[in-house]
Amino acid sequence: MTIIEWPRRVAAVGQFHVESLESPELGADDDHHLRKVLRVREGEEIVVTNGRGSWALCEVAERGLSPVTHVHHDPPSPETTLYLVPLKGDRAEWAVAKATEVGITRVVPLISERMVAKFKGEAREKTLSRWRRIAAEASGQCRRTYDVVVDEPVKVKDVPESVAIAELGAKGNWRGLRSVAIGPEGGWAPNEWDEARRRVGLGPTVLRAETAGVVAASLLAFQAGGWGFALDSTQNE
Repeated sequence: MTIIEWPRRVAAVGQFHVESLESPELGADDDHHLRKVLRVREGEEIVVTNGRGSWALCEVAERGLSPVTHVHHDPPSPETTLYLVPLKGDRAEWAVAKATEVGITRVVPLISERMVAKFKGEAREKTLSRWRRIAAEASGQCRRTYDVVVDEPVKVKDVPESVAIAELGAKGNWRGLRSVAIGPEGGWAPNEWDEARRRVGLGPTVLRAETAGVVAASLLAFQAGGWGFALDSTQNE
C-alpha cells in the first residue's frame, strides 16, 4: 500500500463486501444503505473488498459501481484470538466491535460457569448472528480487508492449552501470546481453570469485562506485530 492509497481509502464514503472485485455488485441491503441512508452521489468513491485481503476503489454510478483502481491485496495480520464470555445487554457486542477495530483476527464465545447472559437456543443463535454482523460492520468502518472470524462457542474445558487467561493481579508475560480468555462479570469461578494454565494481567485497576476484552485484544494485536510497529526504548536516545 502506498502512502497515497491509504488517505484515499480513508476518504472513501464507506467500505462494502462484494463477491467479485472485477465485477463488483452490492447486495440489496448494502445498495439501499449506500444510496438511501448515506445518500451517496454519483462519482463518489467507496472501497469494496472480498474479505480475503483484496480490495479496490469504485465510483458510484447511476446503476451499480464502476471500478477506478486495480485490485490491491493487503498482507494478513498475525493471527490473534480473543475468547470472550457473552455479557448482559450489548456490552459484549461493543467489545467485539472494538476488538475488531484494534486488529484481533478471531473471536470465540466462551461458556463459563459464572456467565449470566442467556446463551441457549434462540438466544445463542441471535447472539452469534449479532456478533458476526457487528464484526463485519466494524471491519468496514476501519478498512480491514480480512473478515474477522466469529467462531462457534466453546466450553472452558475445551479451550486449547496455548490460550492464557486474564486475571486480576497476574504477572504472566505477554511475549509470544496469540490468544487470551476474558471472564464474565463476576470473574472466573474457583478451580474453573487448571493451576498450570498461563495467566496474564491487564493492568493495576479493576476493569469491566467488556473493557478487559478490548485491552486484551489491543495487547494481543500490538505485541503480535499487527500494528506494524513496536515500542523501542532506544528510539528517543
